[in-house]
Amino acid sequence: MLEKAGIPVDPSVLMGKDFQLMPKNTPITVARGDGIGPEIMEATLAILKGGGARLDIEEIEIGEKVYLRGNSAGIEPSAWESLRRTKVFLKAPITTPQGGGFKSLNVTTRKAFGLYANIRPCLSYDPYIRTKHPKMDVVIVRENEEDTYSGIEHQRTYDVTQCLKLISRPGCEKIVRYAFEYARAYGRRKVTCFTKDNIMKMTDGLFHKVFDEIGAEYADIEKEHWIVDIGAAKLADTPEVFDVIVMPNLYGDILSDVAADILSDVAAQIAGSVGLAGSANIGDGCAMFEAIHGSAPRRAGQNLANPSGLFLGAVQMLVHIGQADVAEKVHNAWLKTIEDGVHTYDIFREGVSKQKVGTKEFGQAVVARIGQKPTKLKPVDYSKAPTRPLTTRPPYKRDTAKRELVGADVFVFWPNGTMEQLAAKLQPLASDGLNLEMLSNRGMKVWPGGMAETFTVDETRCRFQLPEGKPGSIPHEALRALLERIQKAGIEWVKLENLYNFDGKPGFSRGQGQ
Repeated sequence: MLEKAGIPVDPSVLMGKDFQLMPKNTPITVARGDGIGPEIMEATLAILKGGGARLDIEEIEIGEKVYLRGNSAGIEPSAWESLRRTKVFLKAPITTPQGGGFKSLNVTTRKAFGLYANIRPCLSYDPYIRTKHPKMDVVIVRENEEDTYSGIEHQRTYDVTQCLKLISRPGCEKIVRYAFEYARAYGRRKVTCFTKDNIMKMTDGLFHKVFDEIGAEYADIEKEHWIVDIGAAKLADTPEVFDVIVMPNLYGDILSDVAADILSDVAAQIAGSVGLAGSANIGDGCAMFEAIHGSAPRRAGQNLANPSGLFLGAVQMLVHIGQADVAEKVHNAWLKTIEDGVHTYDIFREGVSKQKVGTKEFGQAVVARIGQKPTKLKPVDYSKAPTRPLTTRPPYKRDTAKRELVGADVFVFWPNGTMEQLAAKLQPLASDGLNLEMLSNRGMKVWPGGMAETFTVDETRCRFQLPEGKPGSIPHEALRALLERIQKAGIEWVKLENLYNFDGKPGFSRGQGQ
């Protein structure tokens, strides 16, 4: 009324000195998904609303229906536009139709928006949820864009298919630094790196090398490295010795599921601790939050599914968008619900659980406890949650080593004949200072000095190389001419991999047995 009369009004006069304008809502994109997705999303959104989350929700359709309309990506252009606007995606699980031609929407979304860090907390809730590891509290930080998940696969011959494992230095630097920044921001004491660099000395070796380089900048945090198979056994046996674990994509995917599974004896269902695990996918400008389990279509529409995995992903979302106050409130209410023995079927246990409830009723039970905290489980405290982006990092500096082309691995189709016969055909074709150094089959040297017992397939790698230690490089034209000579000799070449030295050191591995 006063404003209409032309009299300026100071809101603090009407509301008190401590008056603050209500913070703006944060726009987010929501997809209800397939199978149990719509049910667990409904329960999750009810809890967020009950906790006072300040959200403007844009809903999109993704998944099975979109795939079956002929869209092999599972997402329409209009949905991409929503994600570009909001830059925050809360996604329920989807169903990818069986058969070829359908690409993983999860992988596509992560790579399209540069969501390079996958964060999967794995925490026990003993004694309310059965576990052999009551002290487990591990956060797995998984590289999310590279490795074999690049999805670059080919069938090259009748016998041989390939999947390319791509590991880049900037990709390693981003995820390793994020792991250390996460540990520091959340008061974690140690960061552990898992690789298989005793075998994959160049790809996993690069990941380990970058871990050592960046780790040296964080003197306040303990560092260690494990070979992934031994580390996985240790994680399954004594997970409490780990804190934050950073890994390349494939190992991180497998071991975060393992870490979730070992928390519960009933994880064979869509259930157990897998049903309790949430996931964040973080990039420089966008983020996606989800459960780690699938859409479980056999459980759809039955009001049975546990919404906790998606809900805990949404808690990470609230912290990410600066609503840590709401995240703390609803997370503690969820812990209180678990502590009170109000459980869905998958974690219900006689003698421990007090009430078996459905998906909707579980959400209602959490809402009813908003404002309460657990008394036996440890309450969460997000008051010190980081307000700065953990994705901040120094500019990437590309290596300036001298790069020289010193040869090529030529993969040829050789379904019949011996390795000696193949070598005899190839040796006269080498020129421009190159020698035929080696033939290998599935990575194992079979010439010169191969063993008769070695099993071979119809594709062979033929290494043409300048003598080791010889300075200089060859022109690319020399390799094109080499391929022409091989083809004219009646040998089909399938693939060429250039061999480079960097500051005189080989940028390629030897063959097994070489």
